[in-house]
Amino acid sequence: MLSSTISSLARFNRHSSSHSRFPSSNSISATMASSLVSPSISVQNLAFNSSEPFRSSSCLAGSNHGIRRFGPRNSNKSRVFASVSVGSPAVAVDDAFFKDYKPNYAFLFPGQGAQAVGMGQEAQNVPAAATLYKKANEILGFDLLDVCINGPKEKLDSTVLSQYLILHVLQPAIYVTSLAAVELLRARDGGQQIIDSVDVTCGLSLGEYTALAFAGAFSFEDGLKLVKLRGEAMQEAANAAKSAMVSVIGLDSDKVQLLCDAANEEVDEADKVQIANFLCTGNYAVSGGVKGVEAVEAKAKSFKARMTVRLAVAGAFHTSFMEPAVSRLEAALAATEIRAPRIPVISNVDAQPHADPDTIKKILARQVTSPVQWETTVKTLLTRGLKKSYELGPGKVIAGIVKRMDKKAEIENIGA
Repeated sequence: MLSSTISSLARFNRHSSSHSRFPSSNSISATMASSLVSPSISVQNLAFNSSEPFRSSSCLAGSNHGIRRFGPRNSNKSRVFASVSVGSPAVAVDDAFFKDYKPNYAFLFPGQGAQAVGMGQEAQNVPAAATLYKKANEILGFDLLDVCINGPKEKLDSTVLSQYLILHVLQPAIYVTSLAAVELLRARDGGQQIIDSVDVTCGLSLGEYTALAFAGAFSFEDGLKLVKLRGEAMQEAANAAKSAMVSVIGLDSDKVQLLCDAANEEVDEADKVQIANFLCTGNYAVSGGVKGVEAVEAKAKSFKARMTVRLAVAGAFHTSFMEPAVSRLEAALAATEIRAPRIPVISNVDAQPHADPDTIKKILARQVTSPVQWETTVKTLLTRGLKKSYELGPGKVIAGIVKRMDKKAEIENIGA
């Protein structure tokens, strides 16, 4: 969701002295294969193995690797998953295979709004990361790296919402840069061991696609094509109706819901609003018709909100206003080979991991019209015993969110 938390998080940071600090708005967030690519190897045929989950693609190409298992609870169950291989054609599997996952180390991927001019520069020092941008250029038909590194700022700045931004730059730029960060991590001392230890992943809105690529659910190329189409479809849906988004700062989710209810009493059905992004306590994004958003802004003070921040986005993302995008996404997903992830990937729609490829396709199509359950996702990871997480890609706001939920939580940012 483009920039749904950029300005609001930055302002909340300045107005909240009793909580952990958030990073600046230039480093915000809002979810590839662990072994992405070597300079001469396509990332098309990556596969993964529980004993060798992250090796160079040259080691993995053409081999048949199984899905990673998770502890004794799963190992004793004779589910069809046991014989399914990542990289094999999609087959019916037990969608609840990862239900009882126990997280130890997690990769978290940012969403729209994380972009900043200059991202990708560091990645050019690592051949495997640099190759991702070259592959992206071939797929997209323009120099993505040049835009990432040099701008102009208008093409990456989250406050400038031209059609060009959504269709051709923003989502692919974050997707590629986040996966390049994985390669930067791999190249550093001990990086491969960290990657090998990761047993759960997720991403904020757009970042879910990055997480699925990292987990081997689809190839880098296919993920990039889906991400590009997703942006196009969302832009077209936004152009079809007058809608907007606003961040409500300083209230819990129950009070924000009451605020939405009060606003909806004053507008027609076409202008109704809802919570679109459950980010963390004190920061929730509300989406809907322009008149409904205006009513939220007018009533916020009476509900004791600290402030509201109108978001510079193209429309009401993660609501029914995005319904026109669903059919395009469904068609694209139906034509894409999606495999069972090798580790749990937590969905934005229901904060649950899904193993069945057909279910994953349905979930991704629903994602653009469904509220982002990021708060529940992070809380669940923490309560299930997460030891450490890593935010990979541009921005550091995901780290700020995690720290706000649990000051003792250990999280490290890996930029590119």
